[in-house]
Amino acid sequence: MAKTEKRIESKTSRTAEYTCMTRAASFYEKTPQYKSNDNIAPKLLPKFFIPVIKIGMFRKFFTNRFPAGMYEYVISRTKFIDSVFQKAIYNEFDQILIFGAGFDSRGIRFADLNKKTTIFELDAPVTQKAKINQLKKRGVEIDSDITFISIDFNKESLEDKLIESGFFKNKMSLFILEGLTMYLDPEAIDSTFKVIDQFAGAGSEVVFDYVYSSVLRGKNLYYGEPEVLNQLKNTNEPWSFGIEKGKLESFLKDKNLKLIQNLNSEDLENMFFKDEQGNTIGRVNGTHCIVHAKKAKGLFCG
Repeated sequence: MAKTEKRIESKTSRTAEYTCMTRAASFYEKTPQYKSNDNIAPKLLPKFFIPVIKIGMFRKFFTNRFPAGMYEYVISRTKFIDSVFQKAIYNEFDQILIFGAGFDSRGIRFADLNKKTTIFELDAPVTQKAKINQLKKRGVEIDSDITFISIDFNKESLEDKLIESGFFKNKMSLFILEGLTMYLDPEAIDSTFKVIDQFAGAGSEVVFDYVYSSVLRGKNLYYGEPEVLNQLKNTNEPWSFGIEKGKLESFLKDKNLKLIQNLNSEDLENMFFKDEQGNTIGRVNGTHCIVHAKKAKGLFCG
């Protein structure tokens, strides 16, 4: 049977577009808990779309079309990973690698804070080219510390591509896999984390999000789960990987990582969606968790 071509091989990733639209909409929010500081995201969208997310009632109509709690989830994920990214720059990590970078703008947004960290953005050629072209079209300066790595995973070696692009082994590095693990199969997960372990020097960290394995089985245990699964049916970017609840530390140990934080939807609500009186003003989709981990000692055993 012929292999089905994935959308990202011929078109820009819908996931990347969705995340960019969410960040752009969040930038125009007035409520502090919902507002992000991603001022670049609106510039990565077509100009005709800006009124849809800039005008309150249109923005509300647009965001209400997302699966329950996913707008809140992407906002909180963006803010949390922003904080990890900024801390890595502050602590003068040697390099940061963003897997499946999509329309990420952290290298641009935090350029003024960056003294020595080289940022690498890894993505499929079509999505990466679309992003670079749009940045140039809108007159957004791309910092010289950002290196773009275009890769065809079907034909090119990740390890070779990183070396060719100047990403060094045994340096203190931050690896970001945002909105990515659920789209990889178990073999790709193992090979990706093996490469991370091979390149990560002492003090290196990883931040990634994942879905519970039960979600892939359609158990309907979490807030917003049916809506998320229904949306996935309409794309050619299906989920294929999850982690069983309670099995995260075992997963990390196998990948030579040690847990710093594992944030579920309740944790994210407490961090980002509480008002001054302590009331929750936004519910976060319950299918996802965010992990912040650090390199452990020993050899990768995956």
